[in-house]
Amino acid sequence: MQIKGISLRGLEVFEALARSGSVAQAAVDTGLSQPAVSQQMRNLETALSTTLVDHSRRPMRLTPAGRGFLRHASAALAELRIATAEVSVMDLAHLSDLSLGVIDDFDDDLTPRLALMLADSLAGCRFRLTSASSTDLVRMVSEDELHMVIAASSHETHEKLVEYPLARDPFILVTPNERDETPDVLLNAVSDLPFLRYTQDQLISRQIESYLRREATQLPARFEIGSHLALMSMVAHGTGWTITTPLGFMRAARFHDKLTAHPLPGGGDARQISLFTSTEWSGEVPGDITKTMRNLMERRMVNPALDLMPWLEGKFHIL
Repeated sequence: MQIKGISLRGLEVFEALARSGSVAQAAVDTGLSQPAVSQQMRNLETALSTTLVDHSRRPMRLTPAGRGFLRHASAALAELRIATAEVSVMDLAHLSDLSLGVIDDFDDDLTPRLALMLADSLAGCRFRLTSASSTDLVRMVSEDELHMVIAASSHETHEKLVEYPLARDPFILVTPNERDETPDVLLNAVSDLPFLRYTQDQLISRQIESYLRREATQLPARFEIGSHLALMSMVAHGTGWTITTPLGFMRAARFHDKLTAHPLPGGGDARQISLFTSTEWSGEVPGDITKTMRNLMERRMVNPALDLMPWLEGKFHIL
């Protein structure tokens, strides 16, 4: 594809270089040689008559023009990938039975879209879709109750399972927008605004508690809430503040005008969303569903989240 000197390969190289800041890694990600990566970037910058990347820095960083162009380039590539995925995932007609489990993070948007795409390609196939917690879903696929599941990863080794990474979902801090406490004030428990926890049986709760222990933060246990939407609703109504992830925050679009999201102090903490399947199911089917889900997440979750919270750039992304 050529649009006034801009090639599809050039956009892919630019996106890979923006993600890693390294020509060597961009070469690995795109399957090109390092000189070819450099040439693609020169061609793209020449076509646009602007500098997209500060080549003098290591790792390389985007210029202001590069950051603006990346949003549009990523959106265009996401549209192309989802179109490609919708075609490629259609090769499922040979299946007679497929059971899929999905965490409730995606119930409002991604799960229905994925279900429709799969249903269209599963002629004559018995298809079952289940929603549950990450812990329950991974147990169910481990015990052969489901063929594959999309869930948060505990990073534990499962001998019977194959894991396909989907996205890095970093932890963020969310407050009612009428309150002006900083994250440091809230984490030091010197505010009268209480901390709203996920219920202890959830994997996300254990991961957040691990972060709090590392930060030597002790917060009173007054509220435990079992769902993203209920948690976001309580924060929006000024009941308290919470730690969640961009996926949890984006599910609560109806409350966004009453919420403020903040980077989590300390940074670096994130959960990983993955597709899990048994070793007997490894191959094209989970691979195709993984590609489809990555593209759906990028288009429907990651890009809109980066528009709302630009400071998530490089933290919330597809794997």
